[in-house]
Amino acid sequence: MGRELSKAQEVERSIIKKYRKELWNPFIAAVKRYELINEGDKVAVCISGGKDSMLMAKLIEQLHRNSEVPFEMVFICMDPGYNRENREQIEKNAELLNIPIEFFETDIFDYANKQEKNPCYMCARMRRGHLYSKAKSLGCNKIALGHHFSDVIETTVLAMFYGGQLQAMPPKLRSTNFPGMELIRPLYCIHEDDIIAWKNYNNLEFLQCACRFTENTESGIDDSKRREIKELIRELKKTNPNIENSIFSSIHNCQLDTMVNYKSQGNEYLFADRFNAKETGDDDEQ
Repeated sequence: MGRELSKAQEVERSIIKKYRKELWNPFIAAVKRYELINEGDKVAVCISGGKDSMLMAKLIEQLHRNSEVPFEMVFICMDPGYNRENREQIEKNAELLNIPIEFFETDIFDYANKQEKNPCYMCARMRRGHLYSKAKSLGCNKIALGHHFSDVIETTVLAMFYGGQLQAMPPKLRSTNFPGMELIRPLYCIHEDDIIAWKNYNNLEFLQCACRFTENTESGIDDSKRREIKELIRELKKTNPNIENSIFSSIHNCQLDTMVNYKSQGNEYLFADRFNAKETGDDDEQ
């Protein structure tokens, strides 16, 4: 009779066995394709308490255990002002999944929720800054966030519909305020539906949204523009099941010559200037 597995071991096995195709393989594909983790890196794995960051922690832990590329990792969780129940839920899951989280406290919720305009934007900016600062103090050169495939395509559509711009979410980026620090997104190729399936299979319960601002609205996060886009994509999938992959592919296949204006590294490039600068051109319509 085989040895009974702990809950953490069962979860780890489900990632490698049952959900290998949906979780482990796309995780490894993203790490390799976008060169997210390199030899000598020290990665601060940022835990928010939700399903995405907890899965990311287990994936990176598994990679650390089996990779031929040596790197270090620490698991950090910023408490922006969670209520007692939410903080305890994170602690309970960390113990259940055997994730050695290091907590640090901030007063972000108190500050952001006093803002009359764009409290969510302010909260996100402050969170990012605190995570970079904590990671740097621990000797890390990278922070890992749990944004997944669905976040990427939803952000792309949101920027077009509500921001009036074509803008994607890159798999990694360099910090402008913390030299030498990078942000990486190891779940970049993992679908949210597969994360939910993994969570349900293991009977895990994670934080949904612990934000005080959304707690004070009638339906919380369901009122957000992101929820609207999520529903729109779900409807589009009924007639075009490949719609998500098409959006994802589009940000890897940008035909820059067909764009009217574009910005790069803070500089704006205008179509008229580019067109007039060409001595010869293609007369075919784009």
